[in-house]
Amino acid sequence: AARAPGKKITARLKRTLPVRGPQAPTVSELMRWYCLNTNTHGCRRIVVSRGRLRRLIWIVLTLSAVGLILWQCAELVMNYYSASVSVTVQFQKLPFPAVTICNINPYKYSAMKEYLSELDKETKKALETFYGFSEGKSKVRRSVDDWNSTGSDFFQQIPLLKVEDLSRTATELHSGQKRKIEGRIFHKDSSIVNSADSNDIIGFQLCDANNSSECALYTFSSGVNAIQEWYKLHYMNIMAQIPLETKEKLSYSADDLLLTCFFDGLSCDKRHFTRFHHPLHGNCYTFNSGENGTILSTSTGGSEYGLQVVLYIDEADYNPFLVTSSGAKIIIHDQKEYPFVEDIGTEIETAAVTSIGMHFTQSRKLSKPYSDCTETGADIPVENLYNKSYSLQICLHSCFQKAMVDSCGCAQYAQPLPAGAEYCNYKKNPNWMYCYYRLHEKFVKEQLGCQQICKDACSFKEWTLTTSIAQWPSIVSEDWMLRVLSWDKGQKLNKKLNKTDLANLMVFYKDLNERFISENPANTIVILLSNFGGQLGLWMSCSVVCVIEIVEVFFIDSLSIIMRRQWQRAKKWWHGRQQGGSGTAPQASDVESQGHDNPVCIDEDLPTFTTALCLPLPQDRPLPRTPPPNYSTLRLETAFTEQLPDTLELGRH
Repeated sequence: AARAPGKKITARLKRTLPVRGPQAPTVSELMRWYCLNTNTHGCRRIVVSRGRLRRLIWIVLTLSAVGLILWQCAELVMNYYSASVSVTVQFQKLPFPAVTICNINPYKYSAMKEYLSELDKETKKALETFYGFSEGKSKVRRSVDDWNSTGSDFFQQIPLLKVEDLSRTATELHSGQKRKIEGRIFHKDSSIVNSADSNDIIGFQLCDANNSSECALYTFSSGVNAIQEWYKLHYMNIMAQIPLETKEKLSYSADDLLLTCFFDGLSCDKRHFTRFHHPLHGNCYTFNSGENGTILSTSTGGSEYGLQVVLYIDEADYNPFLVTSSGAKIIIHDQKEYPFVEDIGTEIETAAVTSIGMHFTQSRKLSKPYSDCTETGADIPVENLYNKSYSLQICLHSCFQKAMVDSCGCAQYAQPLPAGAEYCNYKKNPNWMYCYYRLHEKFVKEQLGCQQICKDACSFKEWTLTTSIAQWPSIVSEDWMLRVLSWDKGQKLNKKLNKTDLANLMVFYKDLNERFISENPANTIVILLSNFGGQLGLWMSCSVVCVIEIVEVFFIDSLSIIMRRQWQRAKKWWHGRQQGGSGTAPQASDVESQGHDNPVCIDEDLPTFTTALCLPLPQDRPLPRTPPPNYSTLRLETAFTEQLPDTLELGRH
């Protein structure tokens, strides 16, 4: 009961006194309170400055400072996601790379004639019809294999065509029959646009086996290019049907390809080479492949301390329609990388010595969020078909092969086989040629999505090559050198060597300087936060606590005020509707804007005298007057019934 008056006064104070600070009922009062109490000087000057001009100046300065902070912080964030490149050069003993060597001619033509007899005959007939070549009666032996006779049918279905004009009429070079060209025309040579004589255009037509109206004519302005492309198309179909073991026997052995070998000044032989079969280049041999767990290294630069090999090319046994150049192809790569000979191989010519000097560089890029590279390729949704470390080329080739299997039902011959798939051939996939060309067209135009899915590797090794060529052997040394080489290999070659059958290759480090290029973050999170603090202190004299205060006031408290006021209006509208009101939400009164019945005020402390003086006086009652004193209260009334004797004596005196 004793606390009842205090509670009543407290409740009256809550209904009457204006509420300021974080519990202010309006956003304007909250902003005013913040400007008066914040540590950012600009906001305070906006409120306390006298005069509109001065206040306007402070508003402009404060907003400019905020804009500069936002701009500088955005630059800091962008700089945080950038990387700086550092180059480190060190001199040390270097591991020697893997060197893969392939003969440009994949298979011995003398061993392949049995399989290519029908194709070669059709090619010679086309040359005779178009160019007037005549070699007399063909001496090529006809094969009796089942696939060969089937191939002859397909040679007639996909013959070479001579486009006589642009009216979609073509003549078959083999039979001389004319046919109407259906579908689109693809010009494989841009010079066709400037060609004045359309009679020089030859090509071949591919049609969808399931829809004969879906056709495409591939034309070439050069007869050489047209015949080679047509030959390779049928050649891949034939090779896809030959078992791998047979193809390895048809290609060159290590004894056939390698005549002499030296590394780091010491002799080497075929035991230092590892064979692998490439679909387009036959048997290739890799020096220092690392398959036995040992990787050779060199501690001295120069041509005398690298790899030196003499290769036997045997140009006389080349396929005249498949390859038009002689020599070998080599590629220098890391032991964990797949050698893409057909993409980045370097050709070396015969009757010459080719010197290749190397500089070794290791590069490493930062992954996300600094760049869009991949560490191991595990995050790429493409199966690695090569069983080697990830690279962009592996991803692109694997992606195309997967699309080939999904779209055409078989795999393209030049790339590894996916699990459960088989290479395309005429027997099982009569539609594969048309499907392959259409799919390859989409791949080149980046419509398959492979270029979007595949990413660069974050780390890779690179050997920068410098190539020089000199005539070899020289005129004065040619005779004795060829005699010695013929003697060394005479029992296997059974003939005298010719210098056009030989190629000399030297691969070496020009120096042992290893360059390491790496990307490092330009800023760490500590430096970023420090820069943020510097910008806030420079432009607004603000700290992290000030930023937290801004978030609290401008977001949490302002949102709370808005939601609270909407709730109060909705509640009053609901009460008015329940009492039979007009159904419209009542407007907030002036007393409400000062904090009347503010539910946030939960302070239970008793009011003081100072706060009581702040109470407004009621308008319908007169001002209170100070009542006159009650003088009866000044009278002393004793609590004793009888006066003590000693007091009586004092009263007398």
